[in-house]
Amino acid sequence: MIAETVCSAVSAAGLGIAIVTAYRKRYLAAVRIAAYSLVPIGLVMTGVVEWLADTAFSPTAWAGFGVLGVAWVLFMTTRTVERRRGGTRKERRAAAREAGRPDAVAPAASAPSLGQGARPATRPAPASRGDDDFSDIEAILKKHGI
Repeated sequence: MIAETVCSAVSAAGLGIAIVTAYRKRYLAAVRIAAYSLVPIGLVMTGVVEWLADTAFSPTAWAGFGVLGVAWVLFMTTRTVERRRGGTRKERRAAAREAGRPDAVAPAASAPSLGQGARPATRPAPASRGDDDFSDIEAILKKHGI
C-alpha cells in the first residue's frame, strides 16, 4: 500500500516537472520526462510493485536468491578452471592424440620450430662486490641485447 502511494506521488511529481519543462518550450525533454514519470505508475498497475514487495519480505524468496547465487558461483568457477586447463575433456584428448602423431611437424621442415633460437645462450659475467645491487638489472639488459 505504501509502495503504491510512493510510486503514484513520484509519477505525479514527474508529470508536473514535464509540464514546467514544456512551458519553457523544451518539448522533447518534456516528453522524455513524462515517459520516465509514467513508469512507476505503470509498474503499480501491472502488479510488479506488489510482487516485489511480497518477494522482499519473504524468507523463502531470499533463500531462493541465495541458491541461485551459489549456483552461479559454481558455474563460473568451473568455467574458469576449464579455461585454465585448456578446454573440455574432449578437446584435451584430441590435442593429446594430435601430439602423438608422427606427422605433427610439417614434412618439409628441416628442424623443429621450437629450437634454441639464433642467439647462443650466454651467461652474465660475475659482478664484483660493489655491483651486487645492479647485477640483476645488468642480466636483464644483456638478455634483451641492451
